[in-house]
Amino acid sequence: MKINCPNCGELIEVNNLGRRPLNIGVIIVCDKLQSYGSVPAAADNLKCSRGYIYKVLKDAGLTAREVLREKVPA
Repeated sequence: MKINCPNCGELIEVNNLGRRPLNIGVIIVCDKLQSYGSVPAAADNLKCSRGYIYKVLKDAGLTAREVLREKVPA
């Protein structure tokens, strides 16, 4: 992104604006969902939002309901 410098007025490029994206894998999300049994509890444990969990699952072609219904291997 390019902005005008407040001191000299020249056009400068600024990088790294905003928050870094989370990088939590779908396997970890699924394991936490199965362990805790609910999306809010898993999100709290992973320190992310519920929406992020739904997004990760959607990108993998899954739903929270499908993951929660699966049996945990013994």
